[in-house]
Amino acid sequence: MAEATTHVGLDVHKQSISVAVLLPGSAKALQWEMRNEPGEVRRLVRRLRRDGGGGSELLCAYEAGPCGYVLQRQLVREGVACQVVAASLIPRKPGERIKTDRRDARKLAELLRAGLLTEVRPPSEAEEALRDLCRCREDARADLMRARHRLGKMLLRQGLRYVEGKPWTLQHRAWLWSLKLEHAAERMVLEDYLLAVEQVSTRLVTLEAQLGELAEQEPYRERVGWLRCFRGIDTITALSVLAELHGFERFQKPRQLMAYLGLVPSESSSGASVHRGPITKTGNRHLRRLLTEAAHHSRHRPGVGAALRRRRAGQPAAVIALADRAQQRLHHRYSRLLLGRGLPRQKVVIACARELAGFLWAVLFLHPQQPLDAERRPAKKPRTRRSRSGATSSRGDKEEAKRLQVRKRQAPDLARA
Repeated sequence: MAEATTHVGLDVHKQSISVAVLLPGSAKALQWEMRNEPGEVRRLVRRLRRDGGGGSELLCAYEAGPCGYVLQRQLVREGVACQVVAASLIPRKPGERIKTDRRDARKLAELLRAGLLTEVRPPSEAEEALRDLCRCREDARADLMRARHRLGKMLLRQGLRYVEGKPWTLQHRAWLWSLKLEHAAERMVLEDYLLAVEQVSTRLVTLEAQLGELAEQEPYRERVGWLRCFRGIDTITALSVLAELHGFERFQKPRQLMAYLGLVPSESSSGASVHRGPITKTGNRHLRRLLTEAAHHSRHRPGVGAALRRRRAGQPAAVIALADRAQQRLHHRYSRLLLGRGLPRQKVVIACARELAGFLWAVLFLHPQQPLDAERRPAKKPRTRRSRSGATSSRGDKEEAKRLQVRKRQAPDLARA
């Protein structure tokens, strides 16, 4: 089948696309440049079908990057298979020192024919829209932190410090608005910084409310409820996990999810020498940070507070049992690594985040396929054992018979006494 396939490598940029085509049975690539426009893409498909003779299959590939998945969706609508490949996993020769668009396109076509490219799972348009909204909220949170830092450092330069309580409470905000600076320029700077903090805060509240509404809708409502049963995971984190891990069924094992999140240790081993270093930090950085923040809750003793109890209301018993098991295991691991082995706190938290990813995999991958609710699980029948006479006896009857035998053996001893 691969011999009758036309392989196309695309080096995609904002304004242009470099095309390299390997026809069936040909070792030399046909190359040209084209504009990155929908009309040009349709003409490209017609030319590829004409050059391939009409009987060969078409398979295209380009690197995942800032241009997104628009080109892949256009080609799929035209009936052409297209792979979006992970740029960090493309094989590279150490001695290559020349990089051009034509070389990149030809290299993609050759590696595509050899089957050496790693395809990423493109999200649907709805999945990508939800992911963009989650990342927009993340950007607003970062903007709020920067705005607060600018205001705080400006006041610190003026020798003004708030020491009456925690920062950014209602009392702290009232203190900020009551400040009277000497120079007019300083007052204008203070007002501008305060206005920036208020604007970003309002923007963040609005985005969180919109995410909360989406979390109550299908197809996210059920799985968001499952994830909220874990301590340290609420609506925003649960929805972000689902948005970032679109197509969760591609993770057949929990270690695949851990590796995708970059939470596994790097390794450089040769022969009898084994050396493991820090975590790889590959894959989804945003989701890795969310799980790391959730893993910080492992320092607390296992327990169910009022907020967690409300989140668990109406959820399956199997999910709640798994979340409780996660609390016990993560707290035990946190205490053993931090207090028992004396590891740095950062390493301990990362280890807990890695195990938390395994529990989330169990909920999202195993629970829908193998429901373990106590209501659905059939009641176990008492184990029975058939005696020599043909009658059956339960485990309780067997234990009672053993007690009678012990009493009979003890009876002569008591009589002698």
